[in-house]
Amino acid sequence: MTPAPLAARLREPSGPLFFPVTAYGPGGSLDPDVYRTHVRQGVEAGAAAVFACCGTGEFHALLPEEFEACVRVAVEAAGGRVPVVAGAGYGTALAVRYARLAADAGADGLLAMPPYLVHAGQEGLLRHYREIAAATALPVIVYQRDNAVFTPRTVVELARTEGITGLKDGLGDLGLMQRIVSAVRTGVPGDFLYFNGLPTAEQTQLAYHALGVTLYSSAVFCFAPEIALAYHRVLTAGDRAALRRLLDGFYLPFVELRSQGHGYAVSLVKAGVRLRGLDVGEVRPPLHEPAEEHVRQLAQLIERGHALLEEDA
Repeated sequence: MTPAPLAARLREPSGPLFFPVTAYGPGGSLDPDVYRTHVRQGVEAGAAAVFACCGTGEFHALLPEEFEACVRVAVEAAGGRVPVVAGAGYGTALAVRYARLAADAGADGLLAMPPYLVHAGQEGLLRHYREIAAATALPVIVYQRDNAVFTPRTVVELARTEGITGLKDGLGDLGLMQRIVSAVRTGVPGDFLYFNGLPTAEQTQLAYHALGVTLYSSAVFCFAPEIALAYHRVLTAGDRAALRRLLDGFYLPFVELRSQGHGYAVSLVKAGVRLRGLDVGEVRPPLHEPAEEHVRQLAQLIERGHALLEEDA
């Protein structure tokens, strides 16, 4: 049986979107077996999709052959139960290469990250993402953040491009997002997917939900899937009281802790996975490990989050 297209599989997700960390062994080399376990556990816990080798997965630190191996392992671990979307980035030529590696590894789609280093104009950005989309038959989600910020008109052109199926927002400008959603809705027939891609997206998802943006990434799912699933459940049910308890008792303190160090959006998450009992190794440079005190605080916060779930049970 042929799986439904990526957009259809993501449109009504039954759980959070899972962005697994990439596992390294003691010497810092890729550990595919631990990575397979991490992805499989996430899928079995209730992830709606796997986004492999993206920001939380240290795409920036992976060699092309490591990237392809990770995507292939993620596809095997998911076993067709949920779609696997792979990162692609850097300059246009390299992004195209990564897109083709992802296709060869069996991915269901691509998350196209900002081009490396340069601040390009709208015309150049549009050409960049169109070339990525033309490189394979995989549907492409464009990631807006940092040096890749789009006008509503450009997003309309992206939405009209064959193969481009959605926009993930890591900028956080809700006024711009409203203008983008409105421009695409009135200018392009059919559905276009939108994702909240801010770090710890649960913090802002209520605001995005009001714009019609129902999809969001969840780094917390990597190390505390029960908490991430509870948030998704009460958000979907419209239980604002339970949502506030999770935000005030877990998510906002986690955001405060995450802000204590550069790169903690990745390294603190990876520490959380290790706290859960799976040794996924340390982050690769230029990222660094979180301070021991911050890891202790994370462990306490995870305990508090689970206690909140017991109170609401």
